[in-house]
Amino acid sequence: MPRLFRRLGSLIAAPLILWLGGLAWFVAGSVLVTVDRASPTDAIVVLTGGRMRLETGLELLAAGKAGKLFVSGVNPRVDRDTLLRALGPAAEREACCIVLGHAADNTLGNARETAMWMHNEGYRSLRLVTSWYHMRRSLLEFSRAMPLVTVIAHPVFARDWGSEGWRDRLSAVPLVVGEYHKYVAAWLRQLIERGFPRPPAVAPVVRTAAPPSGAAAWSRGL
Repeated sequence: MPRLFRRLGSLIAAPLILWLGGLAWFVAGSVLVTVDRASPTDAIVVLTGGRMRLETGLELLAAGKAGKLFVSGVNPRVDRDTLLRALGPAAEREACCIVLGHAADNTLGNARETAMWMHNEGYRSLRLVTSWYHMRRSLLEFSRAMPLVTVIAHPVFARDWGSEGWRDRLSAVPLVVGEYHKYVAAWLRQLIERGFPRPPAVAPVVRTAAPPSGAAAWSRGL
């Protein structure tokens, strides 16, 4: 019996150690990613769904890091003017250079929507803005959808943890673990898809974030 228990323990421990090692690799690679803050790109791409993403994208646009800001995964139910007002004067000043995409409702959709927009614009480089824990999966999907486009990672670390910072950090643990599982699933999906033709991409609905009132915008999330 003791030998049986040891074998069972080994069978359980091996995948657990593998999972923990993969999680540690995922977190370390996400946190320690090198950010090129100097190089300009054709576009800045913001993926909706997390704190400080749009604000960071607007700061980069105002700093002249690109000529256009593309926001992917916008929810059509949110009014465009409300979005611009919520983001403040900076968004209203740069409204002519902000483009909203409404076709995506997940990270794979973000990549395909952005790829179509980049192709239509003739752009060859972009600065990708999303939360730090979401960056690895985003880069995986974007490199698959746009293999000839240069993608510069610009991860966002939320600066405001609120009055109870430790509670916020604890609540982020399941979010990071869940994102790790999504990354592994996306990686496995791409391995499987290599042997099958890709489905045709859906042309995204895009609008400049400028004049018409009553139009739609904003986040669908991840």
